[in-house]
Amino acid sequence: MVQHPGARLNASFAALSDATRRGILEQLGRSDASITDLAEKFHMTLTGMKKHVGVLEQAGLVATMKVGRVRTCKLGPLQLEEETAWLERYRQLWASRFDELDKVVEELKQKEKVNGRKK
Repeated sequence: MVQHPGARLNASFAALSDATRRGILEQLGRSDASITDLAEKFHMTLTGMKKHVGVLEQAGLVATMKVGRVRTCKLGPLQLEEETAWLERYRQLWASRFDELDKVVEELKQKEKVNGRKK
């Protein structure tokens, strides 16, 4: 199956759009955890936590490993370089727009000063 070039980016941002999933990533950044431990920490059912972990896993943000009856989660292989680059392009765009806006505001302040002195 051919994937759309932006499919990975879409999956990452969709996974990151949920506060619980972002919290799971924060938790896993501190240490690996079982789905049961995560469910308890987030006051959630096992089924609910499995769904959240599944979304993160599909996006490549989390990897799981089952040993016996315990499924352990850890941060996945995805390093978010593509997502970071996408965000940086928009950060730069908005920074330049705000710089231009600052120039306009400064020009208006200067005109106001000059016009205020003439009266």
